[in-house]
Amino acid sequence: MNRQPVRMTIFNHKGGVGKTTLTVNTAFALSAGGKSVLVVDSDPQCNLTSYLLSDDVVDDLLDHSSGPNGRTIWTAVKPVLENTGVGRLVEPTMIRDLALLPGDIRLSEFEEFLGDAWADSFKRRLGGLRATSSISGLITRLHEQRPFDFVLYDTGPNIGPLNRVLLLDSDFFIVPVACDLFSVRALSTLGQTIKKWIIDAGTIGSIAPDNAMSLRSEPRFLGYIPQRFKVYGGSMTRGANSYLRDIRKRVHGDVSSVLGKINHNLIPSNATDPVVGRVKDYTTIVQRAQREGVAMWECSGNDAGKKSAKAVFEGIASYVMENTKAESASAARG
Repeated sequence: MNRQPVRMTIFNHKGGVGKTTLTVNTAFALSAGGKSVLVVDSDPQCNLTSYLLSDDVVDDLLDHSSGPNGRTIWTAVKPVLENTGVGRLVEPTMIRDLALLPGDIRLSEFEEFLGDAWADSFKRRLGGLRATSSISGLITRLHEQRPFDFVLYDTGPNIGPLNRVLLLDSDFFIVPVACDLFSVRALSTLGQTIKKWIIDAGTIGSIAPDNAMSLRSEPRFLGYIPQRFKVYGGSMTRGANSYLRDIRKRVHGDVSSVLGKINHNLIPSNATDPVVGRVKDYTTIVQRAQREGVAMWECSGNDAGKKSAKAVFEGIASYVMENTKAESASAARG
């Protein structure tokens, strides 16, 4: 049997922190590093799908997602919602070497269903347990058909039922943080939210019937990515640096420390300041890359920032490859 892929989410319940851009470009960098990657657009807004595919292709996917030839994530989970099956296997869409499970606006219907399914899971009802683990099961089946090294979930900016099951299916998560006041404040509730999800999932797992599928329920915090900060003279501006100091404190006190109290294996070895990478404000490059559906360093134009962006994401990919391997080994020993 093939070794399961590393499942990872770049997650923050605060909006406007660039999760989709980070997810896509991290996936491109991992792929350029020789890894096979599946990106899953699990946000009903479909931003990741719109980044990678042209508008006419996206429209066609959405128009036919409920039919027999559907190819979106909604196509896959629709039988679960309708109680007609465990989920449908959908062939990913290939963008060069990157595999995409396209998003769908109708995934919001499944999210509402997941709220009730979670409550049913506490009552040991198999239907609820099957629903909460259905996306996890889909990824496992896709991997059996074509092995992946990494699966990256792109999530919406909320703490709803859908993000809960995606985080609990993840082996690792990374927190993106903009260098501003609202992002700093949002960190104060992030760790407690994920802690509650893990504890609740543990309760469900302990009472579930032996034959029921279950989520991994131990997402490990890999680190954080400060981003969208201004640079002057090759360094962060004074204002961004001030926010970065606050971010470090919040990450340590409100994420690492909170999760470490559940299980020390849930936090990185460098938990005091686990910086995955720093992504400055690449506004114009990001906009062009999104229009062209390519990595930031492959978009048109001669901006000097493209070289910088490539180096940054190569560094993020290296960090991810090295630390998912190291942290997995550490957890196995623990």
